[in-house]
Amino acid sequence: MVLTLYHFPPSAPSRGALLAAHAVGVNVDVQVLNLFKKEQLKSDFVKINPQHTVPTLVDGEFVVWESSAIAAYLVNQYGKDDTLYPKDLMKKALVDQRLQFNCTMLYPRVRAICFPILYQDEIEMHDEQKAPVDEALGFLDVYLDGNDFVCGDKLTIADCLLVASVATIAAIGWDLTSYANVYSWVSRCALEIPNYVEVNQKGADEFGKAVKTKMESG
Repeated sequence: MVLTLYHFPPSAPSRGALLAAHAVGVNVDVQVLNLFKKEQLKSDFVKINPQHTVPTLVDGEFVVWESSAIAAYLVNQYGKDDTLYPKDLMKKALVDQRLQFNCTMLYPRVRAICFPILYQDEIEMHDEQKAPVDEALGFLDVYLDGNDFVCGDKLTIADCLLVASVATIAAIGWDLTSYANVYSWVSRCALEIPNYVEVNQKGADEFGKAVKTKMESG
């Protein structure tokens, strides 16, 4: 049975889930919904996911959304082993912490800058919005100190989701060279995760272009 992933390439959470699918090695039928055109509000999709959010994964009769939940499900259900999401409780807790860091700190701070530009006619990024992003990148840089990946020496689903957020940050104009550990980690992820450029970089670039176009048009 082929899994279906409802996906919007510019969306960092959506890209993170698709990166996880590629890391697991599971085939998914990607159905693109253009959030800029509000295609997620179509009635047939709302029936699948009443929150009308992407990513959304459909596996037979089972439906799950939220990128962290999708990534964990894919490993637990289809992973050849548990490297990407360990069963060992301490290792798993560390992955969970990094996932929570992404969804409660890093990504929301990026979204707080970009949402007003894309949807509320804001035309610039304000310093008071930039500082929290820099703080979060600083934390991530510490996590990576002495480590190849965010939870140690092996890639996990936390890397997939975090690198999607960080690629978005770079695409909207951040200079990641100020965060040496983060900068080198992105390169490692690009080598380690299959189809990284196609799945993550192109979508991040598309998002960055949309944000910059809005700012320039103002």
